[in-house]
Amino acid sequence: MGQLKVTVVQGKRLVIRDFKSSDPYVIVKLGNQTAKTKVINRCLNPVWNEELSFTLTEPVGLLRLEVFDKDRFKADDKMGHATLNLQPILSAARLRHVVHLSSGSGETPLRKIVADSENCLARESSISCINGEVVQNAWLRLCDVESGEIELTLKLIDCPPVVHSR
Repeated sequence: MGQLKVTVVQGKRLVIRDFKSSDPYVIVKLGNQTAKTKVINRCLNPVWNEELSFTLTEPVGLLRLEVFDKDRFKADDKMGHATLNLQPILSAARLRHVVHLSSGSGETPLRKIVADSENCLARESSISCINGEVVQNAWLRLCDVESGEIELTLKLIDCPPVVHSR
C-alpha cells in the first residue's frame, strides 16, 4: 500500500514530570510497528523535527503516539497519549488519483478535518496535495494529562490507486 512518513515536529505546553521540567520523547505506533524520537532534555516545548517511517498494510488502523519523560534511575513517566485516524489521509490520496492531480508544483487543498470530541485534534487539520504528495498537518491534544499538544506532519509515499484499470 505504500509508506507513511510521520514527522514529529514539536510539542507545546508539555507537563512537568521532573523537578522543574521534563526530558520528553515520543513513541509512535502503527499496528505492530514502533518508532521513537530522540530525548530533548529539560524542555516543555521541544522541537524534534524527526521523520519516522512506517509501512502501510491493510487494514490501516490508528496512528498512536505516547509521550514520555526520560528518567535515568526509574521507569520513564507518562506525559500523555493521542491517536490519529488515518482514513482521512487515505481517502484524500484516493481522491488525488481519481481527479488525476499531477506531480506539478504547487499546493492543492484536498480535505479539512475539524477538531471534535471524537478525535484528538487540537485544531482543524488540513490535507493537501503538495508537489504530487499527499500531506496532512495535525496538532494533537494529549489525553490523560493536564496539558500538552504534539504537532505532526504526515506524508503518504507511493500510495497507489485502489482500482487498477488497463
